[in-house]
Amino acid sequence: MKKINIKKSNKFVYLALFLFLSFFMSWWGGYITSYFKEPWYSTLIKPSFNPPDWMFAPVWISLYLLMGYAAWLMWSSREKTQKILNIYFIHLIINASWSVTFFAFHQILASLIVIGLIILFVVWLIKLYYPINKISAYLMVPYLFWLCFAFVLNYSIFTLN
Repeated sequence: MKKINIKKSNKFVYLALFLFLSFFMSWWGGYITSYFKEPWYSTLIKPSFNPPDWMFAPVWISLYLLMGYAAWLMWSSREKTQKILNIYFIHLIINASWSVTFFAFHQILASLIVIGLIILFVVWLIKLYYPINKISAYLMVPYLFWLCFAFVLNYSIFTLN
C-alpha cells in the first residue's frame, strides 16, 4: 500500500513540475511584455475587437493550466512517448518567443509568423494526443481557439500599422 501512495505522490510532484515549466514560460513571456510593452504598444492602432489589457492575464493563466495538465496526462499515460513531450516543450519555447518578437523587437509581421507556427504545433499536439488521451487533446482546444483569435488580432494590428 505504501508503494502505491509513493507512486501517487510522485505523480503529483510531476504534475507540479509540468505546471511549473508551463507557467515559467508564461512568466518569461509576461516579463518580456511588461518590460518592453510601453510606450510602443500604446502608439499602435488596434482593431475594435482588441480585448482590454486586463483580460490577457486570466485567459493565459487558464490556458497554461490546461496545457500543463494536458501534457502531464500524456506523461502519465502508459503509451507516452518522449517525442510528444519534446514537441510540447519546443512549442512552449516558441510560444514564449512571440512576446520577444512582438514586444521586445516590435516585429509585428514576424510575430504573426510565430503565432502561425504555434498554431501548427498545437494542431500537431492535438493530433498526437488524441489517440493516446482524448482528454489531453480536448484540453488543448481552447488554446487553439485563443491562438486563432490572437492570429487574427496580430494580423489586424499588422495591417493597421
